[in-house]
Amino acid sequence: MNVSRKKGPLYLQIKKILKDRILHGVYPLEANIPSEPQLENEFEVSKITVRNAINELVLEGYLEKKSGKGTKVIRNTSASKLSKGKRFTEVLVEEGHKIQKQLLKAEIISNQEGSEPYRLFGEHCFRIERLYRLDGVPYIHFTHYLDTRCIKGTDPSDLSVQSLYDLIEEQDISLEKFRDGFAVAIAPSSVAEILRVKERTSLLKRSRYSYDEAGDVIEYSEGYYNTDMQHYIVNFDR
Repeated sequence: MNVSRKKGPLYLQIKKILKDRILHGVYPLEANIPSEPQLENEFEVSKITVRNAINELVLEGYLEKKSGKGTKVIRNTSASKLSKGKRFTEVLVEEGHKIQKQLLKAEIISNQEGSEPYRLFGEHCFRIERLYRLDGVPYIHFTHYLDTRCIKGTDPSDLSVQSLYDLIEEQDISLEKFRDGFAVAIAPSSVAEILRVKERTSLLKRSRYSYDEAGDVIEYSEGYYNTDMQHYIVNFDR
C-alpha cells in the first residue's frame, strides 16, 4: 500500500492504516501484527518510520511490544468520543469477525431538488459509497453525503482506508450530536445487487445525521444491512 509525503508525515499515515486494521479485526485481539521488516516492505518506508507508527499505537493502548515476542494487539475498541459511530463494528470484531471496507465511489454530485441531500446541503455535496464485508461476504452498503467543506485537500484514494470521522476531524469540524433512524425498506436494485440479495428484498435501513457544534448537519448517511447474516442490535438507554 502506498503512502505519500504529500499527505503528511508518513508514520501518521501508517498509524491510521494499522489502527483501522485493528478496529476492523484484520489484526485480531491478542494476535501479533506483521513484523517491522514486513511493514517496511509493504509501505516502502524506513524502519524508523514504521517504528514511530507502532510506538504511537503503543502509547494509545492498542499495541504491546515485547522483546523477542513481537508486537501484540491488546485493545481493538476506539476510545474516541465518536465511538458510537463504530460500536456495532466493535461488537462484531470482539466476537471474532473480520470487517473489510471497500470504497466503491467518491465524488461531488449535484443533488436532485426535493431529495434529502438537497434539503440538507443545497445543490452540491460530496458522496462516498462504501461496502462493508463480514468475513469476506457483502453485508452493509453505506452511502454518505457530506458538506463539501469536509473534503478540502482530500485525495479520494485516501478514503479506502481513512475513517469518515477522521476525515471530518481533519477539517477542524467537531461533531457533537448524532441522530439515527431505523426502518424496514426495499433497497435500490443497485444496492441489492451489491449485497447479493434478491430485488425487492426488505432490509434494515439505517439513516444517520451528524451535527456540528452549531447544530448544522455535516453528514447524512443511508445504510442497508443484510441482517440475515448478522442481526443488528439497538440498545436504548433510559
